[in-house]
Amino acid sequence: MSDRLFIFDTTLRDGEQVPGCQLNTVEKIQVARQLEQLGVDVIEAGFPISSPGDFNSVIEISKAVTWPTICALTRAVEKDIDCAAEALKYAKRGRIHTGIGTSDSHIQYKFHSNREEIIERAVRAVKYAKRYVEDVEFYAEDAGRTDNEYLARVVEAVIKAGATVVNIPDTTGYCLPEEYGAKIKYLMEHVDNIDKAIISTHCHNDLGLATANTFSGVMNGARQVEVTINGIGERAGNTSLEEIAMILKCHNNIGIDTNINTTKICPTSRMVSSLMNMPVQPNKAIVGRNAFAHSSGIHQDGMLKNVSTYEIIDPKDVGLDSGSIVLTARSGRAALKYRLGVLGVNIEDETKIDAIYKQFLKLADRKKEVNDDDILMLAGADAKEAHAVKLDFLQVTTGLGVKSVASIGLDISGQKFEEASTGNGPVDAAIKALKKIIQKQMTLKEFTIQAISKGSDDVGKVHMQVEYDGSVYYGFGANTDIVSASVEAYIDCINKFRVK
Repeated sequence: MSDRLFIFDTTLRDGEQVPGCQLNTVEKIQVARQLEQLGVDVIEAGFPISSPGDFNSVIEISKAVTWPTICALTRAVEKDIDCAAEALKYAKRGRIHTGIGTSDSHIQYKFHSNREEIIERAVRAVKYAKRYVEDVEFYAEDAGRTDNEYLARVVEAVIKAGATVVNIPDTTGYCLPEEYGAKIKYLMEHVDNIDKAIISTHCHNDLGLATANTFSGVMNGARQVEVTINGIGERAGNTSLEEIAMILKCHNNIGIDTNINTTKICPTSRMVSSLMNMPVQPNKAIVGRNAFAHSSGIHQDGMLKNVSTYEIIDPKDVGLDSGSIVLTARSGRAALKYRLGVLGVNIEDETKIDAIYKQFLKLADRKKEVNDDDILMLAGADAKEAHAVKLDFLQVTTGLGVKSVASIGLDISGQKFEEASTGNGPVDAAIKALKKIIQKQMTLKEFTIQAISKGSDDVGKVHMQVEYDGSVYYGFGANTDIVSASVEAYIDCINKFRVK
C-alpha cells in the first residue's frame, strides 16, 4: 500500500454544477492554473459531450497547465468517450473517466437492465476508452448503496479490462464512515487484481459526512480522493480538498502524504468563491472567516498565553498572512498588484490593472480599508464592461412613513433609457423602474443579501435568481450601496438571458 495520496480535484466539473456557479473558459483556465500551483494531481476539467462550452474548456485547460493530469468525464457510451478523447488531444497527460450506475436502484429504474448486462457495459466502456488513453478511470455510480459482493465483481472486471483507477462514489452521501471504510476494505481484500489499480473515493455531503467518509476510505486503502475547493458541489456539496489536506498535515503520524502546497489553500479558496460568486460560510473549517477567530474570553486568555492551547493549525500553513499589507486610498498600483498575486490572481496586462486600480480608488474613497474579498470582487468586475445592459445611474428616495421612489438610467447597447417608479421599499421601486425599461415578464425567485465583512461601509453582495421564459438565471451584484448591488444583480440576470 502506497503512502502517497493522489488529489483529484473536480471543482471545475462537479463543483461547477452548482446552480449559478458556472464559469466561462477564461475563468476556468484561471482556476486550473491556481489548482496546478496548489499541487493538485488530477484536474477534472469537464464533461465534454454535455456542451460545446465544456468541450472547449477541456481543450483550453489541457493547453494551459503543465504537469497535472487532465481528466474528462463520460458515461459508458461510445460517443461520449469519442468526444472526451477529442477534447483531451492537447493534454500532456490525459485521463478518461467513464462509468455506470451499479446499485440495484440505478440498474432497475435508471437503466431498466440487470447486473450481468451492467458489468458487460462497464467492461466495454473501459476497453473502448483504452483505445485512446492509457489512463482510464472507472466510476461505479451509487457504489455507496451497491452491495459489496456485486461491487467487487464490477471492480475486478473493469480492472481486468484495463482501468487504472476505480472510483467508489457515495453518490447520495448516504454512507456512514464505518460503512464506507468497510466497503473499501472489502474491495481491498476480495478483488484479486486490486493491486493493478488505485481505488478512489468520491463522497457527497448530504448528511455532512463527506470528509469523514473520505478519510475512512483512505484509512482502509483508497489512494486517490475526489474533492472540491470549499466543498462545493451538487446538493450539499462534495468532500473539501482543504479539509483532507489539513487532516493529513495535522496528523502526520498517519504517514500518508499529498502533493498539496497548503499555503496556497486560502488564496485558492478565495479565488473560487469570488469567480463563482459563492460565499464561504464563516464557520467553514480551514477557510471560513471565523476559522481562526477567537471571541470567548477563556479562549482569548489561552491564546495570549500560548497559541497552541486553541489552535491546531498555524494560519500561515493555509496561506493566511497575518502581516498582510492594508490597502487604502493611498495605496499604489504595485501594492494592489502584489495583493492580487497573493490572492492567486496574476494579471500581467497593465491596462487591466489600471482599470481595476481606478475602481479600487473609487471603493477606497468610500471605505477606510479595502479587504481581500473587496479586491477579488474588483478583479472580477471588469467582465461587466462587455455586457449589453449597463447601469448608468440610480437615484432612490426612501424613508419611514414615505413611499419609496426610484429613478434609473440604463445603457442598452449604446442607447440611453430612463424610467421612474414607486415601490414597497427602495429595492422594489428600483427593480420596478428597471422592468419598465426592459419590458419583459420576469419573476424574482430568490433574493439573498450578504455583507462581505463587518461594518456599515463594507461591500454587500447580492445573489438573485430570476425566471424568464421558463428558464432560471442567476445574477450577482456587489456594492457599498445595497440597493445598487440589487439592481446590478438583476441586470446580471438580464444580460445572461440576452446572451442565451
